[in-house]
Amino acid sequence: MIMDPEKTDYSELVEQQADLIVKISLEGRLDYFNAAYAELLGKPKEELIGSVFMPMTSERYSDAVATQMTRLFRPPYTCIVEQWLQTRIGLRCISWSIRAVLDGENKPLALVATGRDLTPLKNDQKATKKRDEELMLLLESGPQMYYSHTPDHRTTYVSPRILRLLKCTSNGKRRSWTDYLTDNPLNAAGLERTLRAASTGRREPPYRLEMEAGDGSRVWVEVNEIPVVKNGRTVAIVGSLLDITEKMHVDEGIEEAEILFKGVRPKEPEETRHSPLKAIRSIFGRDEGAGEESV
Repeated sequence: MIMDPEKTDYSELVEQQADLIVKISLEGRLDYFNAAYAELLGKPKEELIGSVFMPMTSERYSDAVATQMTRLFRPPYTCIVEQWLQTRIGLRCISWSIRAVLDGENKPLALVATGRDLTPLKNDQKATKKRDEELMLLLESGPQMYYSHTPDHRTTYVSPRILRLLKCTSNGKRRSWTDYLTDNPLNAAGLERTLRAASTGRREPPYRLEMEAGDGSRVWVEVNEIPVVKNGRTVAIVGSLLDITEKMHVDEGIEEAEILFKGVRPKEPEETRHSPLKAIRSIFGRDEGAGEESV
């Protein structure tokens, strides 16, 4: 027997839903709720009917929800809000999809809402956020500073310490990491290795770059990069920077000192210049009457 859909009683279908279903008056009171809603709150029907819908856990949260619900009184007459609700099993996060019931002149008569418990998802998100924060703390505590960029040099992640090293500002005009490279000839070799890693998908040896910070100062970094390859194609470059500015300054100072030392050192006789007994001969070959100053 075929049943007439217009005469079918859908109340049983509504009552069997796992989602929460409610109807709310324009004054914000419950006109109807299904069994799932009453079971979650653990209260009798007589206590819930006519009660205020969506009691808020804090005044600040109440204001945010009220702002969202103003959309129910203008097109498209729908909104989605989240509510932390005290239930018989503890505090739960309910996501409500609310729609206004309109008359022939598009004036709201009542509100209908469907709610779903998002507490497990929220707990997972909270745990994931905590793990991410712990991982970032671990990464940021070492000497390396991490970053990632696309094969065409668009930055996708930068360690906060790199931003501080380069003295980046929110209103800066430099958009790509290559904008911070100086005109030092060594930078061309480093950029070539990045391009080669992106095109071949193979890791290149570490290299050094000279970069100009936002205040005009120059810093040296040592770069270690690894291409990320998916389906035979490089989709990203991830790497780490090590600030070696002080080391480079020390090395430059040593080189200058060696050049200066070589320029003023007196020439030694050819026969003793490379002799391992040079020091001994200089001691035993001096005159016995030599003064203390000469010794």
